[in-house]
Amino acid sequence: MQKNMMISAVTLALAGCATTGTQPTAPQGLQSAFVLLGENGVPVARAITTDAVCPALEVDGRSLAMQVRMPAETIAQRKTASKPEDSKPSAFPVLTCDATLPVGARSATLAGRTLPLPEPEIKKIVVIGDTGCRMKTADNYFQSCNDSEKWAFREMVESAAAQKPDLVLHVGDYHYRENACPDGNKECGGSPWGYGWDTWKADFFDPATALLKAAPWVMVRGNHETCVRAGQGWWRFMDPRAVQGGRDCNQEQNDTLGDYSDPYAVPLGLPGAMQTQLIIFDSSKVGYKALPAQDPVFRRYTGQLQHATALSTRAPWNFFVQHHPLLGFAVERSKSGDLTVFPGIVPLQDGLKTLHQDKLFPAQVQTTIAGHVHLFQAVTYKTGQAAQFISGNGGSSLDVPLTAAAIQGKTPMPGAEVDFFSNSNEVGYMVLERQSDFWLATAWTRKGQVLTRCEIRRDVTRCTAS
Repeated sequence: MQKNMMISAVTLALAGCATTGTQPTAPQGLQSAFVLLGENGVPVARAITTDAVCPALEVDGRSLAMQVRMPAETIAQRKTASKPEDSKPSAFPVLTCDATLPVGARSATLAGRTLPLPEPEIKKIVVIGDTGCRMKTADNYFQSCNDSEKWAFREMVESAAAQKPDLVLHVGDYHYRENACPDGNKECGGSPWGYGWDTWKADFFDPATALLKAAPWVMVRGNHETCVRAGQGWWRFMDPRAVQGGRDCNQEQNDTLGDYSDPYAVPLGLPGAMQTQLIIFDSSKVGYKALPAQDPVFRRYTGQLQHATALSTRAPWNFFVQHHPLLGFAVERSKSGDLTVFPGIVPLQDGLKTLHQDKLFPAQVQTTIAGHVHLFQAVTYKTGQAAQFISGNGGSSLDVPLTAAAIQGKTPMPGAEVDFFSNSNEVGYMVLERQSDFWLATAWTRKGQVLTRCEIRRDVTRCTAS
């Protein structure tokens, strides 16, 4: 075992950059540049570079200093979800830089690259999730990362970018290459693995390039981004908020801080009766089993759910977004071929019931959007619960699709009666488009086929399957 923290020589050279901000530099080392929307929709420019200083940022013709978010460093091996012999230290030979962009900025370039800025009114949103290439020793599962048909994330991204969205919403699970590809396995041979930059680059940043260039992003945290998995990269690259001391997943003793974060709202800038928000909820650490009312985790999540639903009072339309589906079905096929159908996430259902009883959400929350289940899924209810959309078919190993017979008489939550159900395990994405007085949700395959269309209205959601 190495020392608790091994900081490379380049880290020491960067010590002054955190205080001096942007310095003139050539952009040769720029690895990725993109825009995130954070709390209250504030846009943040983020850069990842192998250069020793932050790149130059220009907004509306004026220079804007970037600050170091995280230095280049190698983190000593810590406890992970894998066995110690299947883990390794996390190497980040890259500098991560941030700058808050002025609201209403009209143009921005980072090291000469044009950044996509938020539209005053966000009317078209691409929704994706569960995108990485699974390599996991414990499951003896190694996806064909070298085959663009069997891991089709990049193709899906390019198809989604052609939709010309105003915003991209990723519902979590970006990173899947946890363990080394076995010797002789040509399907994933040569792939990076572990939780360092090389894996993040291969699993997300390179294949996501077309969408990172197309529009700003809202990033939701998944269970693959908890501290025992890819949490170090989550706080380094993905979360829009400032890093707090200890909230970096580098040391196991700080995981209680690193594994949870408060919900926030992202307004979409729409006026009047169509004013809409995304409510972003970090469910990454939640389990499936019911928890006692006095359990610290249950109390933590219930308090955060209360905060999240209070945020929804700011707008007449709200999409509640988290990684784990509250009101969707999960499925697993046994070795015998039988399908087991699982309900929604019980601890969060129980927490919401303490606030809003069986409907879970106040009336201004029309829809809940998630991933985690590696399918597209749309479910509506006769009993008044919010419609559930699952966009977990982004390219990672796909789940078995459910049949109508498999869910006959079943429900994700006691008291919730299913009205419409549709699902698919074809790789694809969902698009939300604002209409005159409703939102249109369309599920697309990467090949351009429509799977399902739904009209999300204030009082009801109606869907049709293709």
